[in-house]
Amino acid sequence: MRRPQRVLIIVQNLPVPLDRRVWLECQALVRAGYAVSVICPRGPGDARRQHLDGVDLYKYSPPPEARGFLSYAWEFAYCCVRTAVLSLVAYRAAPFRVIQACNPPDTYWLLALLWGRLGVRFVFDQHDLNPELFASRFGAPTSRAQRVQYAGLRWLERMTYRVADRVISTNESYRAIAMGRGGREGADVTVVRSGPDTHRMRPVVPGATLPPDTEHLLVYLGVMGPQDDADVVLAVMDELVHRRGRNRVRAALLGFGDCLEELKRTATRLGLDDHVEFTGRVGPDGVAAWLSAADVGVCPDLKTPLNDVSTMNKTMEYMAYCLPSVTFDLVETRVSAADTAFYVPSRDVAAFASAVERLLDDPDLRARMGAAARERVVAELDWRPQAQRYLEVFDDLLRDGVALESSPLPDSPPPPEGREYVPLDDPESLATYIRTRGRVRM
Repeated sequence: MRRPQRVLIIVQNLPVPLDRRVWLECQALVRAGYAVSVICPRGPGDARRQHLDGVDLYKYSPPPEARGFLSYAWEFAYCCVRTAVLSLVAYRAAPFRVIQACNPPDTYWLLALLWGRLGVRFVFDQHDLNPELFASRFGAPTSRAQRVQYAGLRWLERMTYRVADRVISTNESYRAIAMGRGGREGADVTVVRSGPDTHRMRPVVPGATLPPDTEHLLVYLGVMGPQDDADVVLAVMDELVHRRGRNRVRAALLGFGDCLEELKRTATRLGLDDHVEFTGRVGPDGVAAWLSAADVGVCPDLKTPLNDVSTMNKTMEYMAYCLPSVTFDLVETRVSAADTAFYVPSRDVAAFASAVERLLDDPDLRARMGAAARERVVAELDWRPQAQRYLEVFDDLLRDGVALESSPLPDSPPPPEGREYVPLDDPESLATYIRTRGRVRM
């Protein structure tokens, strides 16, 4: 009996399984009979080597936080070298047939090119558009140094497209870019959206425990880097609390990133320490508790060249927990949320706060939009049909391999300890839950 085909997945941006998209991909491959190895940076408390749910994890210590061009260059070089060494270790332990590189950065095409000499195929899973990321953070390049940096990013992206055997895009906007400036044929580019597994991501009661003076809870879920605009959440809270007298509104910011400490200092400076909670890194049970307790999900991503065409995972995760959301008006966010979110002009904090107030003051509106959000994410955005498209990429690349037996997708796992799932098939009970969010008082 032949051994299963093995896939090596490379991630630099986040640890795994914290990177929820990559972890869903890993689990899809394992269920389909593939063997999977992952190389990624270590998160706090992570082991260097781990076998978790059928996946072999190889982790390296992350580099210091990058601040400028030279430190970013050092970070990319450091991670590439550590990844290259660990790829040798992983191959020696169990040879792989495919490398999947998840950007940013667009630097792993060279490693894939070297492994290609041994017949290893290369799949580019494009999570970000790095030229657009540069333009979003620094504006159009004007100085010679900026033009050189921007040209370098375009070249790295172009080489990644050229070397890849297949390209996976997170939405149709990214696919159009891969076929346009990337020069790829449509048959080589597959859209695999980052939809949540709605069998697992579903509201629970009771949710997170809130202070007794909390009437409404806003929630932000995601990374807190320079391009994630989480500071907008604080600006909105400042508007609600200090200008509109909403003293019983609270916000929870779930996640971590380079800007976390700066955001905490900003909250203190704005006098919001009693109204804003930073949870830090949270696992699936913590995400379920907080999103089940919240009334409104906030999407503070400003309209930039990158954000406008990017799919925001948090938007769909809010939808999975029956949360209506407020967002700046972005092309791909409209594709995801449709009419289950309120859209306001980018950078208009007052309009954002007004949209939040409209939802807070109208529980029936929240109930309608929250139920519609859940219905849409299940019918249109769920991960399971996306997983099938994802697997077809590897099945096509490895046609010469042995046929693999796919195991059935699991039903909903048991809820977190001490909680129960909200009954989603009873519209009246669901509407009541969304209006109150099953508040638990301290």
